[in-house]
Amino acid sequence: MPEIMDRIREANRAVTTGIDDSAVKHWVTVYIMGKAYRVPADITIMQAMEYAGYRFVRGAGCRAGFCGACATVYRTAGDWRLKTALACQTRVEDGMYLVQIPFTPAEKPAYAIEEEPADGTPLLKYFPELARCVACNTCTKACPQDLEVMDYIQAALRGDLEAITELSFDCIQCGLCAMRCPAEITHYHVAQLARRLYGRSLPVPKHVEERVREIESGVYAEEFERILSLGREEIEELYKKEQREKGGLKSRDASRVTRNG
Repeated sequence: MPEIMDRIREANRAVTTGIDDSAVKHWVTVYIMGKAYRVPADITIMQAMEYAGYRFVRGAGCRAGFCGACATVYRTAGDWRLKTALACQTRVEDGMYLVQIPFTPAEKPAYAIEEEPADGTPLLKYFPELARCVACNTCTKACPQDLEVMDYIQAALRGDLEAITELSFDCIQCGLCAMRCPAEITHYHVAQLARRLYGRSLPVPKHVEERVREIESGVYAEEFERILSLGREEIEELYKKEQREKGGLKSRDASRVTRNG
């Protein structure tokens, strides 16, 4: 029975992966869970695993390098270093030994952000392991976003919320930094708390306050009720008219709006 299923999988490979074997000129060998698979060169780790017959139930999300769900650890033949990557963004190499890390266990403390002071005090309060940082820079090397992770952890020790916010803004919370950290710091949770504290301390922009007052005064109530009373076709026409006036809607786009809504 397993042999039959293998033959079925092989026969359906071009359909399930969109890759036609006859068009592939270059191949590499990768090892998934210790088993060797011959896969087309120049595809991503995620595509290679699907080509090999794996179906993602967990460990896949946006497939665009932004959700952090496909954290992967690997080694390459002849190299002693353990490397990290996102499976949806990293191309396969010959001799790769792959394993996915769909989730990194990490304790996330509960806190009421409005009750905490807008400084660095809550960081050490909720994450005392910060004090164990040895500045080894392993977290930075593990980051698939090329963030300066160690630098924002050092900023956390100084209580510099602005620096943490700037340095960690593009964090996708994949957990690779925490998995490799010898001090067992959950860097991404630290950065998340810092960004929340910093955001709460910022003054509300004047234009936002002005717009809120306008809305509360009922300036837009009549127009809002009118739009709610329109039918689908009327709303589509209104949208296309607005876009044409802005110069942002071409005829092809207009037909797509009508077709897809």
